Amino acid sequence: MAWAMSRQGHRVLMAAATGTATAAKRGRPAGILKVVPVSPSLGEFLGVSQVSRTEAVKKVWEYIKQNNLQNPSNKKQILCDAKLKTIFNGKDQVGFLEIAKLMSQHFTKS
Repeated sequence: MAWAMSRQGHRVLMAAATGTATAAKRGRPAGILKVVPVSPSLGEFLGVSQVSRTEAVKKVWEYIKQNNLQNPSNKKQILCDAKLKTIFNGKDQVGFLEIAKLMSQHFTKS
């Protein structure tokens, strides 16, 4: 490994180039970027049978914003309509931080 000076005079660690490629460099996504099968209810909501976690959350947020389902007085609360209730355990409203937790049950463990 080599050390170099940055513009501000702080030491910056520069990793030596290696010949091994990581999974991300090879083009195979991992973790939350990996496309996995989803539950029938989430699949019906999204219109696909397999999706990555990040893409699923992104599409749910798009739906929430398009249908104006955030509580106007508290934007951290989501007011669920019939379609959202199918993926959020029938709850009338969910908190902003609950979304990922409630959606995790819809992803197949691999």
